[in-house]
Amino acid sequence: MQKQCNCGEIMNLKLRTVIFSGRVEIDNVPIYTCNACSHSEVIPEVKKDLSGLIQELGACPEKQSYLFNECNEWANILVEYKLTQKTAQSAQYKLEQMVEQRTNDLLDLYLLAQSLQDDAWLESIRKRLQQIGAQMKY
Repeated sequence: MQKQCNCGEIMNLKLRTVIFSGRVEIDNVPIYTCNACSHSEVIPEVKKDLSGLIQELGACPEKQSYLFNECNEWANILVEYKLTQKTAQSAQYKLEQMVEQRTNDLLDLYLLAQSLQDDAWLESIRKRLQQIGAQMKY
């Protein structure tokens, strides 16, 4: 995935570590980065979740680290995609296919959660599906 930078060059999507208050490392945050001018920006679809996580940490957080892909579905898909690209056999596996497969998996889990009448699980799955849907609009 790419985006045009203000400098006119192409920004590539990368998974980066965001440091908050010099004490908290948040790994696997999807960020657009321009190699020409070094401009970086968090992709719009994950800003709300990243901001929410930072707000939960408070003004003086303890030293710790988080995996952002554990609280954001789009980041999770990108981590999985990156892992599949490391093997020659699966290098042809496209991101769109991974998104489709993950969506189907979540829908299956949704049906299971619905049959168990687990409202908390349903809400968690609904949030993850919304995260994927928000990204796919672009």
